[in-house]
Amino acid sequence: MADIYQQVEFENRLQYLTELFRLAIEGRKSRRAQRLIRKAGFPNTDTLEGYDFSPVTLPKGLDQDYLTDLQFVQQKENLLMVGAVGTGKTRLAISLGIKACLRGMTVQFHRAADLCNSLLELHPAGKAGKLIRDITRADLFILDEVGYVPFSKSAAEMLFNVISNSYENQSIITTSNLEFGRWSEVFGDERLTAALIDRLVHHAHILTFSGPSYRLQQALSRTEHDEDTVLQKTTETDN
Repeated sequence: MADIYQQVEFENRLQYLTELFRLAIEGRKSRRAQRLIRKAGFPNTDTLEGYDFSPVTLPKGLDQDYLTDLQFVQQKENLLMVGAVGTGKTRLAISLGIKACLRGMTVQFHRAADLCNSLLELHPAGKAGKLIRDITRADLFILDEVGYVPFSKSAAEMLFNVISNSYENQSIITTSNLEFGRWSEVFGDERLTAALIDRLVHHAHILTFSGPSYRLQQALSRTEHDEDTVLQKTTETDN
């Protein structure tokens, strides 16, 4: 309050103190949200503002308001985002995670391959348990890019351990470029894969993503813009 007391115009004592305390509380909430965002480990801080939902097919029983209002987190429901590379799965997962942090919720974001590597590195020293506890204590756990890199048997078992500890204790968002029938290609064990999918699908909403790669479209758009710019400059020079 010492930093903001001069920002409030004084009309009367009650009005002044009410406004001062309101600003102080808002500042505290904002600082906590920024700490939660940093601790979550997001690769970027994209928000839902401007997000294009046209490639996303929502399942029956899930509407966009329920999704963006984070009611699924409050109900400890899971989201499974499945679709081709570049269709906006990770962007949506991060945006929902950012919004959760802004509401004071704790979030853990991990790319599947990176998480497995971390668990394997920490396990010999007996430190993997702390990472697993940090994940399972969060309100929302985002597991990104399942299916991009095959896992070793040890890594698959440790990731299964994380999912098992998270099961029904928190909300999990999982993104993948593979349909469930091909997950055994990544985890290598059909029984383990079936048990893992069973835990993720229970209390879950499955979102499918279609269409061309958003990143590829951006790259093509930049290329076309650069070509138009060069053509325009060449025409101006000739004239």
